[in-house]
Amino acid sequence: MSRVLLSLSLAFSLLAPIEALDGRIQRAVQDARRPWLEPVMRAASDVGQPKILFGALLAVAVFSGPAGPATVRWTLATLIPTNLVVEGTKRAVNRTRPDGESKRSNASFPSSHAANAFAVAAALTRRWPRFGWAMWPAAALVAASRVYLNRHFTSDVLVGAAIGVASAYLVAWWVARRSAGQGPADIAGSGGDARREV
Repeated sequence: MSRVLLSLSLAFSLLAPIEALDGRIQRAVQDARRPWLEPVMRAASDVGQPKILFGALLAVAVFSGPAGPATVRWTLATLIPTNLVVEGTKRAVNRTRPDGESKRSNASFPSSHAANAFAVAAALTRRWPRFGWAMWPAAALVAASRVYLNRHFTSDVLVGAAIGVASAYLVAWWVARRSAGQGPADIAGSGGDARREV
């Protein structure tokens, strides 16, 4: 019992500086909000909504050539573990959002918007490496919008982003192993190369 208490005490002592930094950044960002930035940040935040995300993936499947469906399967395979980890962590940690909302199923930590944005950026960068310069900043803007709109703390979006990127690379590793050196071609096994440029 004493070991458990000692571990909890150590964990809380390590979290205190992070929470303090989160609070300072939150106050600074909220003080810096400007009317002209509101529509930009709201639009960036809306990109993370499931209906927009799945609409974009449908467009990729239909309009990006023969490798499009494989790219979408790859992206969906990345989003599944991302969201399992995010939703499980939300319920376990149950952190109150910076705007005061407290709901276990929609807790603040980690940010699902940031996790999904970075998971998609990582997956699509495998498909279109030359467009990584646009995908990563777009994902960062989605994550930043959540802090700007006072829906997440900075640590929420940083951990969410890390979960998304880690999930993408773990899926890539898993597929590469299963395809026995043929490369992470097509997660559904149609034989196309999801990384091939068209």
